[in-house]
Amino acid sequence: MKCELCKKNITELFLKKIKGTYVKDENGKIHCICFECQKHFTTKKEIISKLA
Repeated sequence: MKCELCKKNITELFLKKIKGTYVKDENGKIHCICFECQKHFTTKKEIISKLA
């Protein structure tokens, strides 16, 4: 699985959980974000604005 902001591979933990987060946009589409991007862009609005 790859991060949709930086295109790096996301580390998977126990039982296929990712080291990062999922963000849902206004259309209902779910995006995978890695831990480093999550740390850099702290709010959901910042992450969604970078996806567009």
